Amino acid sequence: MAITTGASRLGTSAFSDTSPVELRPDWSAQEAKAAIQAAYRHVLGNDYIMNSERLVSLESLLCNGQLTVREFVRALAKSELYKRKFLYPHFQTRVIELNLKHLLGRAPYDESEVIDHLDRYQTQGFEADIDSYIDSDEYLANFGESIVPYYRGFSTQTSQKTVGFPRMFQLYRGYANSDRAQLAGASSHLAADLAKNSPSAVVAPSGGGAGFAYQPSGQKLPLKRVFGQSSTGASRNLYRVEVAALSLPRYPKVRRSNRVFIVPYEELSNTLQKVNRMGGKVASVTLAQ
Repeated sequence: MAITTGASRLGTSAFSDTSPVELRPDWSAQEAKAAIQAAYRHVLGNDYIMNSERLVSLESLLCNGQLTVREFVRALAKSELYKRKFLYPHFQTRVIELNLKHLLGRAPYDESEVIDHLDRYQTQGFEADIDSYIDSDEYLANFGESIVPYYRGFSTQTSQKTVGFPRMFQLYRGYANSDRAQLAGASSHLAADLAKNSPSAVVAPSGGGAGFAYQPSGQKLPLKRVFGQSSTGASRNLYRVEVAALSLPRYPKVRRSNRVFIVPYEELSNTLQKVNRMGGKVASVTLAQ
């Protein structure tokens, strides 16, 4: 059953159509491998992992039954690999957002929750804060010792605030997107909404089939609209290409231009190649008419 009637448009069908990954008693080697892959994918924010980055010793401990899934997730979140991807490059409030998403499968509910984790991080350290997620009643009630964390924030849950649902869409930008590739950058995505105690807007993931999927770059610069050149015999269908962080042809080179290109199908490939040459990031390609 779909999470919402617009699950496919919002990009949540990938989660509503699959079951949580659980390593049950008497598991096989193939099931252990599937749990490891699911843990990497979720805890590391759907980022690509090279073979040289894999935590082989931890994987062996899980496969030998010396670690539970919960302890594997704990070790993965405390690893240098996780720190390089999500601790060192990001502001502290963004780190808390990502920890909640990766370890509890949801967005922060209010500013006091973020402040609590920030205080623990500053006074007790990063690893103590990671323990606070893994050892929480919330984690145990939803994942226990054997279930790989998954995105819970898309579903209505008992004793949980519904404001978490729209806020998940500020952190989740589509199944093909990773947490290190989001256009909004390394700063907090929810700080303003949390400070005002206001709900967040539900913005469709990049590449969604309807609506305005664009989210601004980290520089928060305005968006310019550009109409592409038409060609003789071009089709009537126009496509909207939303782009962030284009490098403008000037010195010094500053990546600061956010634009929308409206182009016919015949010019779509050339436009994407142009964006790539200028170092831009394509936020969305949708049908404009």
